[in-house]
Amino acid sequence: MGNRGLCGERGFRQQFSTQEQTPQICVVGSGPAGFYTAQHLLKHHSRAHVDIYEKQLVPFGLVRYGVAPDHPEVKNVINTFTRTAHSDRCAFHGSVAVGRDVTVQELRDAYHAVVLSYGADDHQALEIPGEELPGVFSARAFVGWYNGLPENRALAPDLSCDTAVVLGQGNVALDVARILLTPPEHLEKTDITEAALGALRQSQVKTVWIVGRRGALQVAFTIKVLGPEGEGPGSQVDGLLLGGCGRAELPGVEEGEPGRAHLGPSAFRAGGSWWCLPPGLGSGVGPRVDRALGLTPPPLPAHTAKELREMIQLPGTRPILDPADFLGLQDRIKEVPRPRKRLMELLLRAATEKPEVAEVARRASASRAWGLRFFRSPQQVLPSPDGRRVAGVRLAVTRLEGVGEATRAVPTGDVEDLPCGLVLSSIGYKSRPIDPSVPFDPKLGVIPNVEGRVVDVPGLYCSGWVKRGPTGVITTTMTDSFVTGQILLQDLKAGLLPSGPRPGYAAVKALLGSRGVWPVSFSDWEKLDAEEVSRGQGAGKPREKLLDPQEMLRLLGR
Repeated sequence: MGNRGLCGERGFRQQFSTQEQTPQICVVGSGPAGFYTAQHLLKHHSRAHVDIYEKQLVPFGLVRYGVAPDHPEVKNVINTFTRTAHSDRCAFHGSVAVGRDVTVQELRDAYHAVVLSYGADDHQALEIPGEELPGVFSARAFVGWYNGLPENRALAPDLSCDTAVVLGQGNVALDVARILLTPPEHLEKTDITEAALGALRQSQVKTVWIVGRRGALQVAFTIKVLGPEGEGPGSQVDGLLLGGCGRAELPGVEEGEPGRAHLGPSAFRAGGSWWCLPPGLGSGVGPRVDRALGLTPPPLPAHTAKELREMIQLPGTRPILDPADFLGLQDRIKEVPRPRKRLMELLLRAATEKPEVAEVARRASASRAWGLRFFRSPQQVLPSPDGRRVAGVRLAVTRLEGVGEATRAVPTGDVEDLPCGLVLSSIGYKSRPIDPSVPFDPKLGVIPNVEGRVVDVPGLYCSGWVKRGPTGVITTTMTDSFVTGQILLQDLKAGLLPSGPRPGYAAVKALLGSRGVWPVSFSDWEKLDAEEVSRGQGAGKPREKLLDPQEMLRLLGR
């Protein structure tokens, strides 16, 4: 197994290369899940042709519309996706809404296999009184606003208040808090939209509270061990050991000869390779056992040490951390995995140690602040006296019950009111059903599947958030998508997919044309890309994003 990559043995690839048939494969969604699935299929089958359909005019999904503008290094993965799109066996078809412009069944009739990788484009509702008040937004919409997602371009959040509350303590919560508090001059050279930058320049927000229903120890942090590029034996990806053997910062995973014994008790076999999951993530054999691939989320979404350090050191901003929230934590973190331990230690130092003289001076001069509020669950959004906007959040004080995986936050009966003029709900993204013909579990928000095979629908697969739920980071999705790609290729090899030629895009193009739908190609995107880059140059920005789909189409001569 030591010489096996994620796709398995060399003979597997060679056998495919001798097949005369050209598998026509369709991927729905052009975010990380879609592109990584396409990348794997193209790399490991020398004849496969992959068409990628996207409802937006432009590609890259959450890499373009979700990654914070002050983290441009994360967006470098677009270079990898662009190389995939430039393959003569890959085609991008934007501005095509599957489920509306073309049905999943019509795609299944045209292709040998269809992979649904369309992500999670909705948000979890708070489901508490007052969440419909002006001044309450989903963090997803707020992120879309400052990142130029066309549907959120008119959001216009009112930032004239002094205090904002972010409900949730995951990656997105940290992102929106940081963007709210970052000095605007530090964002001027990013790809944040000019409209958002203008609003942030006028912002009166001075304090941001990041509220979670559990305690400091339950915030699950990870360390990024591999960037979003790469595929191969022994790769480390967010605590997942791929391909059988290698060095990993995981309890029970040792360096040595390949084999099950060296992978620890959490190892399992999927798609012909051994996998190892961090403690608490389960066995990874199906959607109802471990959210499709053993990627059941830890109690809260993960931050990285880098992101927390950014918050602690944010210019002009000081942290508000109550030492009482961290009592006893020093002893309790001794047994946690090293990445989380390092991050807990960072929080502990910030909360309990006396800062150095220079840091004391920096904090004293700070005009803005952020804080973490633990053991608080939103109960009601409070209206202003005239009822026209938000004035605060009523929080139920919670405590933890149970142990291990069964730990949950329960109300104590006490409540407190937290005044604010802006509420951003960041309790999770949510996938939607795409088509009545596709099974969907509304409770989990995923397509029921086993290792990416959609349950009871041969030839239909899924990858990414719609497969496992909206958890993890880009490298988690890479891992997940490679597995789906491998499973699909194994089914192809085993003769489980339709035999004989399929028309692929030729048939879909005719259907779309008859319905007045004219897809946007990747070369069309590159024209829009050049226009964005050109518009940004004058301001020293990497790009100025186009926000209006109609303007995009005019620029393409449509």
